[in-house]
Amino acid sequence: MKKVFPDAKAALDGLVFDGMTVMSGGFGLCGIPENSIAALLATGVKDLTVISNNCGVDGFGLGVLLDAKRIKKMISSYVGENKEFERQYLAGELELEFNPQGTLAERIRAGGAGIPGFYTKTGVGTLIAEGKEARKFAGESYILETGLTADVSIIKAWKADPQGNLIFRKTARNFNPMMATAGKVTIAEVEEIVELGSFDPDHIHTPGIFVQRVFVGEFEKRIEQRTVRQRESA
Repeated sequence: MKKVFPDAKAALDGLVFDGMTVMSGGFGLCGIPENSIAALLATGVKDLTVISNNCGVDGFGLGVLLDAKRIKKMISSYVGENKEFERQYLAGELELEFNPQGTLAERIRAGGAGIPGFYTKTGVGTLIAEGKEARKFAGESYILETGLTADVSIIKAWKADPQGNLIFRKTARNFNPMMATAGKVTIAEVEEIVELGSFDPDHIHTPGIFVQRVFVGEFEKRIEQRTVRQRESA
């Protein structure tokens, strides 16, 4: 199976349709699949359900899809950096399924592992628990959360080989490995594709069995919040 594609447009070919569900890796702007997001925007696809920790920032990352009103629903855990997100949500233009961050991570992991649901204490007694099944285990209350899957997962890794084995770099790992397991098709954009056999098997973070398409991208790697201060004199 040929997994290496020339670019994001080619990697998305034949997979995109209105109303689809997309998982998008990253945390803030760290480790986001910026090339795949831009290619999705260019397709004109609409009514997307996007599963991602957050929705980028205004004008970058998933924020470009939001600005173009291509996203119908977000399943997220943090949305505080995007003013357009706030505007659309408060105006009733955007659906939001809000999750505690650990719950979101476990829902994605469960979906990738074929687990339809699990019980957690997180959210018990809060708005998160409304409408969800509750049970007690050992005298403690838990709520039922469902696993998450997607039509396509778009993720960002550091290096890949032609079989789709992936290595992530430091904190850019974040949600990417678990999302790779939970997509019907997973597209990985990487900084480098190395020769087959270059990776020590013990160093591979995501095995190629979970990855169907790979391409080398060009990355801006924008900093979400740049904080600087004057250098103190000696």
